[in-house]
Order: sequence, then C-alpha cells, then structure tokens
Amino acid sequence: MPVAGVNAPRRADSRDRVAEHRTRGGAHRRPLKFSLLRSLLRGAGETAMQHRQLHTLNGAPLPLLAACAAILALHPACAVAAQGEPAPEFTHQGEQDWINSPPLQLSELRGKVVLLDVWTFECWNCYRSFPWLTDLEARLEPQGLQVIGVHSPEFEHERERAAVERKAEEFGLHHPIMLDNDFSYWRALRNRYWPAFYVIDKKGVLRGAFFGETHPGDRRARAIDALLQELLAESGP
Repeated sequence: MPVAGVNAPRRADSRDRVAEHRTRGGAHRRPLKFSLLRSLLRGAGETAMQHRQLHTLNGAPLPLLAACAAILALHPACAVAAQGEPAPEFTHQGEQDWINSPPLQLSELRGKVVLLDVWTFECWNCYRSFPWLTDLEARLEPQGLQVIGVHSPEFEHERERAAVERKAEEFGLHHPIMLDNDFSYWRALRNRYWPAFYVIDKKGVLRGAFFGETHPGDRRARAIDALLQELLAESGP
C-alpha cells in the first residue's frame, strides 16, 4: 500500500499527532486514542516516551514514530482488514441507512467486482477523488464493477441523512451509499482513513486496499484500475 506525506484536513492537537503521522498521502486519518497508543508502547517495553528532547517530524518524536509504525502495523485494533480475507458483510439493513438503493447485502453481489469507497462529506480529500471515481465507474460498470459508498461521518452534522443526500447529488454520486453512522462497518474493515478504497473480487474476498486522495492517471489510480481489470477478467464464483 502506498505511503506518503501527512495531509490532514483538520488541525490535530498534541495528543493526536503521535498517531496522525501515519496518515497516508492525501488521506485524513481518524485519530487514535492516545491512551491506547501509550499502553501499547508500554507493553512493548518502549521507553521513547520518557525522552522529551527529541528531534521531531510533524510534531512527533522520530524514535517514537518508528515504534508507533511497527505497533500500528501489527496491532489488530489498528490494522486494516487483510487481503485474502472474506470481506465483511454490510452492517446496516434499514431502509433509512441506504441512499440510491434499497438495503444491500454483499452476498447478493457475488459475481461482481465491488469497489468500496469509505468517505465523509467534510473530507476534502474525499470529494477531490470523486471525479476519478465517477469516471472509473462509468468505464467499468458495464464490465461488472459495482461501486458502493460507505459514509462514515466524522462530525455530528455529517450524520444527517438529508445532508448526505444533498452532497451525493452535488457530487453526482448515483451508486448505492450505506450510512455508517455508528462506524460498525468502519470497524469491521478495521479502517483508519478517509478516503479508503477496498476492492472485493467476484467471490466476496478482499483483494486490495488503497488510501488517500486519488486523481485520474496518478499512481494510486493506475494501481486500482489494474487490479479491477484483473479481477473483472477472472471467472465468476
């Protein structure tokens, strides 16, 4: 998975910065509880927290960054769902929880390649990715691609269905969107980023995860397109 510089749309306080350094290029990361990170460091025998005069990168101590990266990559509370796992079933089945579609089950989409877009409408990295996403959908939907939006809100006003409907109309999003107001699907994916793109094959298996603002022709877009083309060419279940 590509990793680049930090680009968070809201200012993080000092407790957020240690966790926020792992934000991937053009991705907005949901802050990790500092108490969890501290306990993980203590459990790993890390003593960098005791040192106050350290060189920093984006406000986080450099020795601590290395420790955090290793811990965050391994700890199940922080790692994203692994490639090769069955993708988690959708966690919302109420009529009020879906936009542009009746409630769906992932199991109903067997035989299609599914691209999940995890977003929230105040995330500018998310809406800057929509031109690429809508172009991709127009090109590959006839071949069997199904795009599903997963709207996991950061702020309280982003939980309002009518507000999400207005934003979907504004951005020209006509694919099904699941409202994940309780973050249950976010947790099922073990996701940490907005936007996040998860690729699911025709058998319902997670085959790729990509994070960050994406534009037509950039490296992330090319990688996603190549994976989708490969999976669309595979035989069905």
